[in-house]
Amino acid sequence: MDRFSHAVVTGGAGFIGSHLCDRLIAVGARVTCLDNFLTGSPDNVAHLRSDERFRLVRTDVTDYLHVSGPVDLVLHFASPASPADYLRLPIETM
Repeated sequence: MDRFSHAVVTGGAGFIGSHLCDRLIAVGARVTCLDNFLTGSPDNVAHLRSDERFRLVRTDVTDYLHVSGPVDLVLHFASPASPADYLRLPIETM
């Protein structure tokens, strides 16, 4: 995969993010999945953990973070994404 050899997916252990990680791995990308598991779960990407192109990092994207090496694509899905979460987690949603 020449265009997107390394993708970073924030919120990658959430519903949408985990499916995106699946697709990126399927097309040959290296994926760094960042999530704090506030609404996502490591179980959503457990099947990818054995793939050497996949890396799961528990982190909060509101803190400083460093991803080593060149990054070709950043997909930001790190936000609670349901009306129930909006009410329960207003600061995190913002």
